[in-house]
Amino acid sequence: MKIIPVRRDVKINLDESRINNWHEAGEHVTHFFNALSVLFPAGERLFMDSVRAYKDQVTDPDLKKAITAFIGQEALHSREHEEYNEMMDRSGVPALKLDKMLWSLLGGLQKGLGKKLSLAGTIALEHYTAIMADAVLKDPKVTGEKSNEGFKQMWQWHAYEETEHKAVAYDVWNTVVPDNVYNRFIRRFGMVLATIIFWPVIMYFHARLVFADPNTKGKHLQGYKAVAKMLLGKEGIFRNAMSDFFDYFRADFHPWDHDNSHFMKEIDAFVEKVNQAMRNPNPEVKKAVRARMSKAVTKAPVAA
Repeated sequence: MKIIPVRRDVKINLDESRINNWHEAGEHVTHFFNALSVLFPAGERLFMDSVRAYKDQVTDPDLKKAITAFIGQEALHSREHEEYNEMMDRSGVPALKLDKMLWSLLGGLQKGLGKKLSLAGTIALEHYTAIMADAVLKDPKVTGEKSNEGFKQMWQWHAYEETEHKAVAYDVWNTVVPDNVYNRFIRRFGMVLATIIFWPVIMYFHARLVFADPNTKGKHLQGYKAVAKMLLGKEGIFRNAMSDFFDYFRADFHPWDHDNSHFMKEIDAFVEKVNQAMRNPNPEVKKAVRARMSKAVTKAPVAA
């Protein structure tokens, strides 16, 4: 199956006053998604860099076009999550401290792992995001049918585009890395490494957000039960996707073996609905993000 992603300049209308309690299941579930949001700017930079590092070795015109769109989509996801994270930080939870910590961690890992293992980690994490995206699109209860509409749209938009481009990094791997026993091991090792890093990080980030939010006081038992139910309950995201996860370790695995391409037919109507929401951004949030990004660019080392 060949699906070429499309870069869409989508701008989500988020209600800053609901940043720490937008999910109908309460603050703890809200902060699980919020912790994921903290991961995205640095994580998506890793994805973009890992794929871009091999772009010159790709000759297939459709795949080159898909790579360009993949990078464009991830850049726009980062833009929206930067504002989302800024809103969290303004509310008093340490989103930007955690973001800074992750940039440092992933920067060190990327330098230490090298190009091939960074790409292996990227395709593994893209498989994780594809699993979560499928759950969001398939089951309205994941984002909550009565949850705040703007935040639901944020995660639905991300899920549509993560699904649309879920095979791009994997196709780059298959194109530039010879298919042999050693490289299959590297691909599988990338998933093991990604899993070992992802879950402790997301659990730590979630705990930091939860315990920094005064509105979670006295609700921890019920709140953590709600998160566990969403992830591992009878209809939980990962309980239902366990076979999809382990399919990744097959020698002949490909992301579109899990064919949910029917969701692609919904994207245009969804984007139109988002656009009708008439975004009303907080200028202070945008100004703070621009200042922070400008400072980060200034500090970045100049290539020789």
